[in-house]
Amino acid sequence: MKIDDLIKYQDLEYQKFNQKIVQSKKPMIGVRTPIIKLAAKQNNYFESLDFINDLPHKYYEEDQLHSFMIMNIKDYDICIKEVDKFIYYIDNWAVCDSLIPKIFKKNKDDLIHYIDKWINSKQEFVIRFGIKMLMNYYLDDDFKIDYLNKVINIKENDYYVMMMKAWYLAEGLIKKYDDFIKVIESKKLDVRVHNKAIQKAIESYRITEAKKDYLRELKIK
Repeated sequence: MKIDDLIKYQDLEYQKFNQKIVQSKKPMIGVRTPIIKLAAKQNNYFESLDFINDLPHKYYEEDQLHSFMIMNIKDYDICIKEVDKFIYYIDNWAVCDSLIPKIFKKNKDDLIHYIDKWINSKQEFVIRFGIKMLMNYYLDDDFKIDYLNKVINIKENDYYVMMMKAWYLAEGLIKKYDDFIKVIESKKLDVRVHNKAIQKAIESYRITEAKKDYLRELKIK
């Protein structure tokens, strides 16, 4: 995989637009995500180890490509190893949030141990990634109050950690309302997390109007 393979798809208008939204510290070429996803499918992980192991990458799109290539790995042991290596180089929410390996869903007993390590990291996007994995894979039949407590007890107050905590809580209000509403009622969260969680839950079509009305009453002014 060479950077020239991506540069030929450069879109300067998209570059300007995406730079403002993503705010990566890395230079951005301006390649649209569907093109990068296609490139990831066309470049087999086992045939691209020089690229995979060349960390940190220079360009934002290289991180995107790396992320999508990892997601295509069907062997859990290899996938988790590569994820655990790569996430420490992520510097933006877009790459962090798009990394959702499907193979994780079949290996949740092992994955939870990695999540414990990630949410106890000191790196903003490693913590965010750990919370997102709890949100993606442990809010249905696998949910435990202990997982909710892990998120509540995260002390890091970086912006993107707090916004992911709010997203997690909003999803919890939708899927496990009786457990998560107690946290909102306690009003012990950071005000920004508290109000953003309520806002995101209210914006969802998956929660009743009665619950939305009650959540509005719980906002901190």
